[in-house]
Amino acid sequence: MAEQHTYSISDLARDFNVTTRTIRFYEEKGLLNPSRIGQHRIFDRADHARLELILRGKRAGLSLDESREIIDMYDPDGDNYEQYQFLLNKVDERQAQLESQVEDIRQLLTGLEEVRARCNGALKKISAGKPVNT
Repeated sequence: MAEQHTYSISDLARDFNVTTRTIRFYEEKGLLNPSRIGQHRIFDRADHARLELILRGKRAGLSLDESREIIDMYDPDGDNYEQYQFLLNKVDERQAQLESQVEDIRQLLTGLEEVRARCNGALKKISAGKPVNT
């Protein structure tokens, strides 16, 4: 029989470099479900794995609801095809969104360079005592 490893809230916070407040937030949202002994939260391996997946999802730009949906799709006895397909679709959506944002940023940077060039041109004319045409 496998040894049942448990974690305190401080253990999880240390393992994942997050605050205990973050862990309590995920618990309030129903993403983690520790057992309790008195006032102490006792997290198991499943909670540890869920927290790891939640934080990975966060880094990938997934919402907590999306992470919950993906995690809840997990079937330990199945091949999890639907879970992987759903995750892949979310990744594709997020990547497309980010690529669009990158293009928007490129256009903004081009606009700033145009403004910079016009300002520098105007400053050169002012320095040379020439009138500035706007």
